[in-house]
Amino acid sequence: MSVVAEISPSAVPYPATVSAIPAAAARDPDYFPGFSVAVPLGIQHVLAMFVSNLTPPIIIAGAAGFGFGSPDPSELIYMIQMSMLFAGIATLLQTVGLGPIGARLPLVQGTSFAYISVMVPIVAGKGVGAMAALMTAALCGGLLHAGLSRFVGRIRFALPPLVTGLVVLMIGLSLMRVGVEYSAGGVPAMGTPAFGAGQSWLLAGVVVLATLGLKFFGRGIWSTASVLLGLLAGYGLALAMGRIDFAPVGRAGWIMMPSPFHFGFALSASAIIGFCLTGFVSSIESIGDVEAICEGSAGRRATDRELIGAVGADGVGTALAAVFGAMPNTTFSQNVGLIAMTGVMSRHVVTIGAVFLILCGLLPKIGAVITTIPIEVLGGGVIVMFGMVASAALSMLSAVVWNQRNMLIFGVALSLSLGLQLEPAALAHVPETLRILLTSGVLPAAIIALLLNLVLPAEVGKS
Repeated sequence: MSVVAEISPSAVPYPATVSAIPAAAARDPDYFPGFSVAVPLGIQHVLAMFVSNLTPPIIIAGAAGFGFGSPDPSELIYMIQMSMLFAGIATLLQTVGLGPIGARLPLVQGTSFAYISVMVPIVAGKGVGAMAALMTAALCGGLLHAGLSRFVGRIRFALPPLVTGLVVLMIGLSLMRVGVEYSAGGVPAMGTPAFGAGQSWLLAGVVVLATLGLKFFGRGIWSTASVLLGLLAGYGLALAMGRIDFAPVGRAGWIMMPSPFHFGFALSASAIIGFCLTGFVSSIESIGDVEAICEGSAGRRATDRELIGAVGADGVGTALAAVFGAMPNTTFSQNVGLIAMTGVMSRHVVTIGAVFLILCGLLPKIGAVITTIPIEVLGGGVIVMFGMVASAALSMLSAVVWNQRNMLIFGVALSLSLGLQLEPAALAHVPETLRILLTSGVLPAAIIALLLNLVLPAEVGKS
């Protein structure tokens, strides 16, 4: 899931030569500012999205039962590596393009939070074997997503901030429980012996406090990469407490190549339907990000060609990633914020960041180091990130005119979708496929808000 970054101008490390770029050139996505500017800005894009990109595979592996603390973390390491590799490849599809695929704009792709509420029920407690159905569903959903991209120009009218803001809010609300569970030491259902211990909350608290301190009192890269540096602070404390085991790093190889259908192939109707519907939600995110880049940085509306290419790259990137065992992809809004702050709209800058991600994805030692992070440390970072998702939603919803009509649409969609997610037993007699979809939180919120917004009259009591 993409998150709108709250980055102050002083937080961005401007290379000295940025100020020398002509204003017209800085707004041109085809302009190349030179390697002295492009390389540091490209790496900065990676730092801004790095933690968010790795969080979904860690959550899904943990839900399945082969995540942090498992005897053999090799499958988790593989998922982490593929998440980096295919985030880079999907980003290249956006910036370089392939025929009609790709917006050819500075869009950074990464693993999506939007799919988590659908993925967790598919794999919960079922081990690595459940990943076959998940990846097959992601492949099908990605292909459908790519096909539907041809129609995005016709549905822009149906996606006002009332709908998109509610969708993003539900994503944030659906994931907040994960942050608290991780910060407390794991997931209660997995029988973590010291769940809720003070030591766990100490580690998570250090991450949160360090992140906030660096964000508001740091400058340059210290502020921009505050979440990543906050995790490093928590990791350092865990190391001092003897909580780090480097054995997985020693066992990991130096090079890891992607393996087609690494987790196998299995058809699940509920999983496929869930991924196809969530792909529509993901396209809403991408449309918003493209509009934000074009209006905020180029001073114009996005063209239908750019929107079609962006959503198409989302779908193709998700399908390609699924073939090799990686998570679904979407555009990342925090990187849109970085573009606005640096004033450089060059897609070639983001291309350099994509190449860096691809190189990281081929080196399993990096993934092995990530698996040594205590789950409480990750929990502190997750609390910040998922809180920012909800904050971004409130920012989007601030553009809504809160009359009785819109309040009723928002209230009914939020109440029903969140209520069913909190009490899934209320649908105990509903077929499994439908139950998974209705208790996901995000999907019912999107569908209810979209339909009500289309069919209800503009004013209460009038038709």
